Amino acid sequence: MKLRVLIAVLVALVIGGIIASTSGTTSAGSNNDRKVIEADTMVGVTAPYTGVANAIRGVPGGGVPWAIADADVELKASGKVEVEVEGLVLTRTGVNPAATFKVTVSCLSTDAAGAAVTTNVSTDPFPADTAGNAEVEAKLSLPSPCFAPILFVANGVSGSWFAVTGV
Repeated sequence: MKLRVLIAVLVALVIGGIIASTSGTTSAGSNNDRKVIEADTMVGVTAPYTGVANAIRGVPGGGVPWAIADADVELKASGKVEVEVEGLVLTRTGVNPAATFKVTVSCLSTDAAGAAVTTNVSTDPFPADTAGNAEVEAKLSLPSPCFAPILFVANGVSGSWFAVTGV
């Protein structure tokens, strides 16, 4: 009796796995909506990454340390990006002096000759309040391939980053 129950459970798991693995492949374009990054945390810029000396993938850090209270980040293969930040402020003052932020997605990719390149694409600037709260939903043209993407929340004017995906 126990053997029959075990076999029935295994068969159900196999059938369920087959259905689940084929359900996302109903059309050629459906993979563009798969999540590439989903995170509920970002880290504010700190020394030695402040300024241009230790830029990450060509994106310089803000000139002074920043802190972030909360973040919600999602990037899809189609280029759809959604970012919400709360409390993204200067560490020293607890205030955000930037009127606008933008999101920069940095990808490792290849050029036409097949050489490795870094490609950075950004949203248009979007409003941020003095408490460091802001949100954006945008569509970016990501390079193909887009390996090891990193998301930055940056100054909407200069492009220097204030927060980055990571822990």
